[in-house]
Amino acid sequence: MKNLSIIIKGTAFSVLTAVVITSCHVRKEYERPAAVVDEKLFRTDMLPQDSTSIANVSWKEIFTDPILQKHISKALENNLDIRIALQNINSAEAYLRQAKAAYQPTLSVGPGYTFQTQSLNTQFGQIIGERRYINQFDITGSISWEADLWGKLKAQEKAQLATYLGNIAAHQAVKSDLVSSVASSYYQLLTLDNQKKIIQETIKIRENNLETTKALKVAGTLTEVAVQQSAALVYNAQSLLIDIDTQIQQLENTMSLLMGEPSRAIERSTLESQKLPESFALGYPANLLSNRPDVMRAEFNLMNAFELTNSAKAQFYPTLRLTGSGGLQSVDIDHLFSVNSLFASVVGGLVQPILNKRQIKTNYEVSLAAKESAYLNFRKTVLTAGKEVSDAIRVFSVQDSFIDLKTKELNAYKNSVEYSQELVNYGMANYLEVLNANVNSLNAELNISNAQYSKMKAAVDLYKALGGGWR
Repeated sequence: MKNLSIIIKGTAFSVLTAVVITSCHVRKEYERPAAVVDEKLFRTDMLPQDSTSIANVSWKEIFTDPILQKHISKALENNLDIRIALQNINSAEAYLRQAKAAYQPTLSVGPGYTFQTQSLNTQFGQIIGERRYINQFDITGSISWEADLWGKLKAQEKAQLATYLGNIAAHQAVKSDLVSSVASSYYQLLTLDNQKKIIQETIKIRENNLETTKALKVAGTLTEVAVQQSAALVYNAQSLLIDIDTQIQQLENTMSLLMGEPSRAIERSTLESQKLPESFALGYPANLLSNRPDVMRAEFNLMNAFELTNSAKAQFYPTLRLTGSGGLQSVDIDHLFSVNSLFASVVGGLVQPILNKRQIKTNYEVSLAAKESAYLNFRKTVLTAGKEVSDAIRVFSVQDSFIDLKTKELNAYKNSVEYSQELVNYGMANYLEVLNANVNSLNAELNISNAQYSKMKAAVDLYKALGGGWR
């Protein structure tokens, strides 16, 4: 009998050892896909590539305008999307703590009362021959524990960790987007201020030209047609001023929303006082994996899907569960706390699923599809990041040449206005030439202002595209 006990214990130990060894091979460790990042992810033919990246620099070193810094700090503190993202982190952290607690046994304790009387029409009731009433009182504690033989609980914990880290990355992405949005809106506001000055100066010039045209009509040099055309230019510029004022107010409302405040006027400096880095260190494409929050989040989603696949696969294998209960039980409440009322039971079982309406296999197939979708989304996010860097590089690198050409164009139009006006004064040109030159001059000046904003916007976009703004 003793030998039989030893054999049973040895067999059980061997089976348990084999199970533990096998479990090491069931759950696989996550490895980043090797081909997800190409060395030629973004086009760097316009700018040199470096091992460092400006994305590692704090936004305070990029946006040096103290007023802009104040607006960004306020937005990071008050923005509602930021606060929502923080609550998502808190929620994910709670789920992570729950996943870590899955290794612990479950324990429940509570009192109970049972009233029972048997049927007299049953075999047992007919043997007794009379109705009996039974009152049972108990205080029972139950405990249950599942052994993580195949790494199912470990995979679920890893999946929740990936979700938690993904929410942190999402919070960082919101910060990066917010810094970029506030900076871009601020620069656009300065651009609109600059364009408002241009239009106001244009209105003064056109009003003077209108008076000159009226005088030339009196002198017989021009007709009423020229007067009306000059007046139309004044009205056109005045309507542009109304449109600019409307855009300014709408943009101020947008910035107020970004800062989590009611709509109000926004404090600001001037377009001329802005200074941004003249060049950007791009870093290698692989840097995007650690700098861009959206790329990081996409990989964490892939890690989550990978671990859920491990968990789904572990469902095919047996489950070892130990359960126990104990406490006090008595039909007489006066003797409930007696030593004779103590009871206990322990049950251990290894359950292998055989038929379960295909649920386990379906869950596994769905998890494989979700993992592939997460990989494709990760790859797409990386490619999108490379495109955004390439786009921003192109716009940023050509703006100086574009502004230089537009400045030359503006000077040519200004000279054309002066020459045309002189010729008209002497009756040697059609006044329509003056009008065309005047319109072209204003458009060229506004184009220069827009090009200056485009360069600043491209700098902001490039900084964000490389993964900057959340540090």
